[in-house]
Amino acid sequence: MSNYILIVDDDPNIAHLICLYLEKEGWLPVVARNGDEALHAFGKREYALVLLDIMMPGMDGMQVLSRIREKSRTPVIMITAKDQVADRIRGLDYGADDYLNKPFDMQELLARVRAVLRRYGNAALQTRRVEYNNLLIDLDGYKVYYRGRDCRMAPKEVELLYQLAVNPNITFSRKQLLETVWGFDYTGETRTVDVHIKRVREKLAQTEGDGWQIETVWSVGYKFEVST
Repeated sequence: MSNYILIVDDDPNIAHLICLYLEKEGWLPVVARNGDEALHAFGKREYALVLLDIMMPGMDGMQVLSRIREKSRTPVIMITAKDQVADRIRGLDYGADDYLNKPFDMQELLARVRAVLRRYGNAALQTRRVEYNNLLIDLDGYKVYYRGRDCRMAPKEVELLYQLAVNPNITFSRKQLLETVWGFDYTGETRTVDVHIKRVREKLAQTEGDGWQIETVWSVGYKFEVST
């Protein structure tokens, strides 16, 4: 099952904030700024869910939803500034799975995402685990096992390793990792990331031949590099 969630919103601030919260939950957000971009992005890969704004320039959310429903049953949550019963009914009639009014609390958004995906039996929602050769990261249990050994990591160390591992071969800057692991409003120094990466490496005490490693990208940040 896909870990990608498509965010369709012409407000870059809202889209960015949603991305931060979804990434912290282990999802891979993709942003489209209008209907055309949304349909183009939707045609390129499988998504677990779509968060779709109604009021957009050009093709509105209802039109995008109608086009999506022509070929897919991917769950869709409509996001809108409108609070009219008629609009809610129209969205549901078009095939929306849920409705959320702006402004909204991010925790409510995440709760609705989980609820919708539970209804669809999304395997990625049921357990937040990632496995590689000799490595198991269990974010729900906050456990990391390497070669069967419990590495006994602190919560933030587990979250940091998980964030990198669910996005293999993608480079994250220190600032991005601070935002996604420590929270978008975290005011600490970027050196915090370096310290935690050092501890993760020490606790893994990794040997050669696993086919993956935490790679330092000099002057940028880190990535979980997986051999292909």
